[in-house]
Parts: sequence; structure tokens; C-alpha cells
Amino acid sequence: MSQLSTIALVAALKAAAEPTRLRILSLLSENALNVKDLTRILGQSQPRLSRHLRLLTEAGLIDRAPEGSWVYFHLANRQSGLAQQLLAGLDRNDPVLQRDRLRVEAVKREREAAAQTYFAEQAENWDRIRALHISEAEVEAAMRAAVASTSSVELLVDLGTGTGRTLELFADRYQRGIGFDMSHAMLAYARTKLDRAGVSHAQVRHGDIYDVPLPDHVAGIVVMHQILHFLSDPERAINEAARILAPGGKLLIVDFAPHELEFLREVHAHERLGFADQQMQQWLEGAGLTATTTATHLGLRADDGPEKLTVSLWTASLPQHASPATKPKHLERTP
Repeated sequence: MSQLSTIALVAALKAAAEPTRLRILSLLSENALNVKDLTRILGQSQPRLSRHLRLLTEAGLIDRAPEGSWVYFHLANRQSGLAQQLLAGLDRNDPVLQRDRLRVEAVKREREAAAQTYFAEQAENWDRIRALHISEAEVEAAMRAAVASTSSVELLVDLGTGTGRTLELFADRYQRGIGFDMSHAMLAYARTKLDRAGVSHAQVRHGDIYDVPLPDHVAGIVVMHQILHFLSDPERAINEAARILAPGGKLLIVDFAPHELEFLREVHAHERLGFADQQMQQWLEGAGLTATTTATHLGLRADDGPEKLTVSLWTASLPQHASPATKPKHLERTP
């Protein structure tokens, strides 16, 4: 923890010395949340919570991350040590904190359910919907180029496989491919699509992107194509991708750069309006990965207005020396 002046330390302690603000710090230590989330979890009004968040921000304990018309809050890196020390004294079995955590999980489940409902409704039209916003040919060419230096791998894993298009695209780059998705409608369509394409060495399975049913370090290539913006906790999904990545293997992430197209939240169930390079770099490094390409940006135009969407591709690898015994602690699976 960095050294603080007396004034800064007192200000931080004062900001945390209130029950609701301490609960907020506890919640933000595990999740990035917005004001709407916090009003539901804590059962308090938006003006009151906004005041608590302002005091915690001014004290340097939390940071704001604007995203379109929403703002997500998380523990501030510069004083995370102080916040963690304060939180270490809390009893995790405290009924109030337990209830807060249960409400967080309920909020996340609702978000994921909304996304799954959207996927089920749009399964057959999914590839066409994506093509409305981006040039798939250009993106797919960039995806192929991103892994061109990687030789054919024994196992490729596609997280959030959707229609199975990624498994089809990379069919010549793996001996065995597995795609995971939570949407049964998407999986049914993907199986049909892969059969039609003659991709017999790939299969799709029902699986949670946050808890992939595979052992550690088994995949030579892991792909996350246009899935992170649907998730409540993208960082957790990246950590899970890193867990299954083999030493020397490559992770390829394809998603939007930050944008202001709010209609994508309401119409297409997007949880996040894109990702900044700095944020992605931080998540990749936190997962124990080495970024091999910070980002490749493909500037594209939205179908309903003048604002441009940019698709970004990030690649990272797991160091050759990594093993289940040496992986970062935060990637170890808990029972």
C-alpha cells in the first residue's frame, strides 16, 4: 500500500466509517457495480447512494468508470491496500453482508437471464444480426491473422460459442474443438450449422463461461468472440479463460472498443458498451497472461446512425513456464 499523508488517511478513514459505505466497499471489492445495481442491493434511494459514492470517490477509496450513460464503480487501485485492510476486519458471515452478496448474485442472474432470453429469440438470426453492425469478413480475416503464428493445436475452446461460427472459422487450426454456451437454442442451431459445414472434429456443449468444465491448462487456443459485452463480470470470464489455457497457448478476445450506442443495451442486451485497451490490458495481466498484441482496431459504422463502432482484437499468451502449481492464486479454483 502506498504511503498516505495524514490528511488523506484521515479522509479515507472517515469516508469508510459509516455502515452503508463500508457495505459498498465490501461489494465493490468483488464486483464492479453501478448506482442502479447498488440501489437494488442496498435498498436505498439513488440520491443517498450517490452521496455515499461521491464521498468514497473523493477519499480515493473507489474509482468511477463512465460507460455511456452508466457509471461503474470499483475499488481504487491507488488505495486498494487500505480498503482491503479495512475490509479484512469484517466478518464475512455477518448476516447483512451475506444478504448483500445474495442480492448481488440475484442481480447478476437477472442480467444473464435477459441475455439468454435474447439469444434464444435470435439464435437463427444471430450471424445476420452481427453482420448488420460489423463487416464479418474483415473481422474474421483479422481473427485468422491474429493466430497465424500459432501452429495447429490439439484443443481449441470457444467460450460463448453462439452459432459455432468460430469453430467453423478455425476448423483447420485444431485437432479437436469445443464450444461452450449457456443458451440451449444457440447450441441446437450451432450443432446444425457445424454438421452442415462438415466440421466433425468440433462439438458444442452447455457450459458456464465463469466455470468451464475443463481441467487446467488444456487448450492451445481460447477464443472469446463478441461475448464479454454481454457479461456482468468480464474480468472473471477472462480469469477462467486463462485457467484453461495451456502454457504457450494463445487467448484471442474480439469485442467492441468503448462507444456511446445506448440502444445496444435495450435492444440487444449489451451489458457493457465496449472495452478500453488499458482496461483489457489490466485484466489480462491480472489473469497471469502476457499480452502479445495490445489491440488491433477495425473501425466500423453502426447501422442506424453516424456514430462508428470499432471492433478490437486483443491477444495474450500464458508463459511457457506456467503450470497448475505456479499459476496466480486468484486463478485457483475454489470448491
